[in-house]
Amino acid sequence: MTVRRKSFGTEKLKIGELAELANVTKRTIDHYTNIGILKVERSPSNYRYYDISCVNTIREVNDMKSSGMSLDMIRKKMIEKDTEEIDVRALRWKLKDLNTEVTEILNHKELSQAKKDLSKESQTLIQSLLLLLN
Repeated sequence: MTVRRKSFGTEKLKIGELAELANVTKRTIDHYTNIGILKVERSPSNYRYYDISCVNTIREVNDMKSSGMSLDMIRKKMIEKDTEEIDVRALRWKLKDLNTEVTEILNHKELSQAKKDLSKESQTLIQSLLLLLN
């Protein structure tokens, strides 16, 4: 019987539960985890918990293996899939727009008042973005 846990709004599975759902062995899951194909979270008592999306990942891996791909090639492909490409030009335009907005706000308010209106997190983000513009 499969018992599923909720952790921060996402379903988590123990290794045996994942193996059962994905129709693979625990050893296969261990191997995929060790080579970086699957991501695992550890509980304070050292239990391994996997996200429910790992079931689909294992199915994708099995499909790629059956088409002749090596696990090393699959791992590289999975890493590429996880890595998002950033459109630097669009990001620069957005940062310039943000810089203009911040400058307008600061011109209309005193700096000390503007800082009070922004959270620490927002101030840090704005400072980081402004540094990227230069």
